[in-house]
Amino acid sequence: MSQPIRLNPGLDARDFASAFQRDGVVQVADFLTPESADRIEAALKTATPWGLSLSNSAGKGEWLSPEALQALGREGVASRAREALKGARTGFAFSYLAYPIIEALLAGREPQHPTHGLVELLNSPEARDFCAAVTGETGITKIDAQATLFRPGDYLTLHDDTGVGERRAAYTIGLTREWRTDWGGQLLFHDAAGDVSRGFRPGFNVLTLFRTPQWHSVATVAPYAGAPRFSITGWLRDDKPYAEL
Repeated sequence: MSQPIRLNPGLDARDFASAFQRDGVVQVADFLTPESADRIEAALKTATPWGLSLSNSAGKGEWLSPEALQALGREGVASRAREALKGARTGFAFSYLAYPIIEALLAGREPQHPTHGLVELLNSPEARDFCAAVTGETGITKIDAQATLFRPGDYLTLHDDTGVGERRAAYTIGLTREWRTDWGGQLLFHDAAGDVSRGFRPGFNVLTLFRTPQWHSVATVAPYAGAPRFSITGWLRDDKPYAEL
């Protein structure tokens, strides 16, 4: 049996709560134990069946499994990518590789995948209580998750998560060990005028918690980027818990 994914035992929510209340966003370095972060990174690099998450021209998203991508073929996938880009010119759109952790875990796929252990940790009282104490959102019942891989040209345009009532806050766990700022891929926060008010470059073993709704985007990864951008992303929610986890 693989080793469990563990939270850094030295974390104290009081070190981060005031910054979150003031700014609506906070970063927590060394969120997981080093061994846990290393295991998840290794799995994302070598043992994850990535599919393609992308939008259509209306901004609605779909995850295409590896099998669906094979069935579409090169031209079919390229056509879908062009449709997503068309939507990005004027509204919400995205294109990046993704692995739906919750779906895979509940379906019994990829047993022992370290990201499944991460989801179990995030939905433990220890991690939920930490996130609730930082954000002040005491009604959190579950934390969902997907793994993402942004390649050169991948993007996530401006949006604010409005209209989904059970999302109390959003988070990312960066698992990108080395990254140059000019490679793009920053998590960006925008003010009402559209200007960038704050931004974070991809990092390793860092949790970013941020209030929703709040305008944000992920900058397009540059064509010359020298490494993949890995992260785990999701929301802190107040709907029915995952009884099966």
